[in-house]
Amino acid sequence: MRTMLAIVPLVLCGGCTTGLWRTADQLPHAEQETVAHQDFLKRYAVTRRFSLGRPRSIEVVPDGSAVLFLRSGSESFVHNLYEFDTATGKERLLLTADQILQGAEEELSVEEKARRERMRMSARGIASYRLSKDGSRILVPLSGRLFVIHRSDKSVIELSSDNGYPIDPQFSPDGEQIACVRDKEIYVIDLATKTERRLTSGSSEHVSNGLSEFVAQEEMGRLRGYWWSPDSDAIAYQQTDTSGLETMYIMDAMHPDRAPNEWPYPRPGHANAKVRLGVLPISGGETTWVLWDTEAYPYLATVKWMENAPLTILVQNREQTEEVLHAVEPATGHLQPLHRFRDAAWLNLHQSMPHWLRDGSAFLWTTEREGSWTLELRDRYGKLMAPLTTPGFNMKGFVSFDDEARVAYVSGGDDPTQTHMYCVPIDGARQTPLRLTTEHGLHDFEFSKNHRVYVHTANTADGKRSQIVRRADGSEIGALKSVAEEPPFVPNVEFTMVGRSPSFHAVLVRPRSFDAKRRYPVIVSVYGGPHAQTVSASLSRYLPEQWIADHGFIVVSIDGRGTPARGRDWERLIKGDLIKVPLADQVAALQALGRKYRELDLNRVGVYGWSFGGYFSAMAVMQRPDVYHVGVAGAPVADWLDYDTHYTERYMGLPGTNAAGYEAASVLTYCKDLKRPLMIIHGTADDNVYFMHSLKMSNALFRAGKDHDLLALSDFTHMVADPLVTQRLYTRIVNYFKKHLLDG
Repeated sequence: MRTMLAIVPLVLCGGCTTGLWRTADQLPHAEQETVAHQDFLKRYAVTRRFSLGRPRSIEVVPDGSAVLFLRSGSESFVHNLYEFDTATGKERLLLTADQILQGAEEELSVEEKARRERMRMSARGIASYRLSKDGSRILVPLSGRLFVIHRSDKSVIELSSDNGYPIDPQFSPDGEQIACVRDKEIYVIDLATKTERRLTSGSSEHVSNGLSEFVAQEEMGRLRGYWWSPDSDAIAYQQTDTSGLETMYIMDAMHPDRAPNEWPYPRPGHANAKVRLGVLPISGGETTWVLWDTEAYPYLATVKWMENAPLTILVQNREQTEEVLHAVEPATGHLQPLHRFRDAAWLNLHQSMPHWLRDGSAFLWTTEREGSWTLELRDRYGKLMAPLTTPGFNMKGFVSFDDEARVAYVSGGDDPTQTHMYCVPIDGARQTPLRLTTEHGLHDFEFSKNHRVYVHTANTADGKRSQIVRRADGSEIGALKSVAEEPPFVPNVEFTMVGRSPSFHAVLVRPRSFDAKRRYPVIVSVYGGPHAQTVSASLSRYLPEQWIADHGFIVVSIDGRGTPARGRDWERLIKGDLIKVPLADQVAALQALGRKYRELDLNRVGVYGWSFGGYFSAMAVMQRPDVYHVGVAGAPVADWLDYDTHYTERYMGLPGTNAAGYEAASVLTYCKDLKRPLMIIHGTADDNVYFMHSLKMSNALFRAGKDHDLLALSDFTHMVADPLVTQRLYTRIVNYFKKHLLDG
């Protein structure tokens, strides 16, 4: 562990200073604490939560002979490409950004920046790569250029083009061609001749080919907008028409001389992008359009085109209460419905589904039909062959399938705060999956195609993190090297459950200098909304909470109803109103914690969160000032009528059929009721939760005569990756809580 020594000037009588210096352990106790707090925050910020330097984007080559991964330095966002040899257990450096750019500044297009925002990616340098199907070549996009690396000799070939910035480059399955999107059109590059030609046509200001629309990227988890056929002879591609959408403008107010960026954005009750899917031969010709009822099912949710299997699409109705899985005949565009799925509230998406077996005889599917996620096997025509897991097994997701052993790997476990790996045979009666991981915490596997080698990533409840390369029998080959800085402490965390019918998972982070005789003000670190948990058996995620707690607080987090991993009914109780049940549950659980732990002073409670957590924090201090005495709302949604369609309408329904629900769930409805201190924080360039949300909230509060604080983060998006701003932001937040809960 790296030891940091803070250095401050030695103060003598008369207030003079000399050239002498002292380390932090030579200072008075109060000054030592100040230095330690600032030093941790700086290290936390410049190391991006102590994650920089850890291997990421891990991929095992198909035959299991090597593991590829990206890694940066401990204080660098610039990633390089490495290879771990599974025969020798040694790693080698394959390619660096400096080797290619030779000192030149990396350039990203506006579209690429937006795409990375959707991926929550702050990495630079070699930020992503693609591996050819046989594993012999690697495709690396960098600064608007494409490079192909031959793994055998590390030779690098650049594929030059003057046709525009390449988006989403992909190898063809045979490895002989590369496709990408340039200026809203798909281009194909022949690797033997290095010639490039445009495949699609017809793009315009509002029409694009080969790119997924905003809600597909942000809400469906579908970043891709085109798909190679397994034989490499054709491409299926999405054509998107945004002409009916409203246009949002994001201007850099610090530079009014610069033109604003324009983005089509679909708000609830308004038009969505019009999407259709076409199939085009690589040799050229006319596009064959896939013929589904886009009026009834406007969302193209998922597209799969796997070996020996039909082109398969999943389409949803606008309310997301019904979806149809279709097999597509590429030559005609005609459809064969495989199955229709319905849910009275909404249908969640798993982009890993359907997963076709290699021989194309059947596919795996996940469903919540029986009350919790289960895995099932369906034949080529969609008929249910066998349920593979029981509703009693709390499955979280699909990981991989071994066609030779006919075994599926899934994640889940009885404890929703943990994630363990399991295997499930697909032949035979439904059975309890076999657990493969044991250590308390979060686990994940990344397999080679032949499943002879995998990487086991573990983030355990004792604060340790590891990435171990293993053989199929579980034996260890070696560890992927991390150069990340280790945190200077292990958070002082206690996991617990409170309440009865329902019961809630919660976590408490106490000061490291905790005194059981004292009572501490409480800060609730909250998300509280769909598809995210704040109570997780990973100590590393509670480092900032520990930093806050060490200022004299106890920080708590609670997962109430509406959050995932506890079954369909638990999650869907929020239908029609995104705040009523979450707020009631957070209050009930917090009060139960207060009864269980006398050190919690519930007369001094703060609440903070980001995104949905920011929305919740604003609502908490407005609706329940008797419980929450000060709030910090980061990037909050103020009015769900101003958020995007696919997310909002999934939970709230259409505005025309739930006007009362939208009003009840809007922060603007309650601004007149604010009685407690509230600080609102928002990036001015946020293209997910637009800055207008915080401006509308601030304006409503101002007009109602309610004092509040507004902190605008100039030119920042929904992410705050800048180390200095991260430091200043956390300091501002904790000082706000100190002012109103400790000093007031």
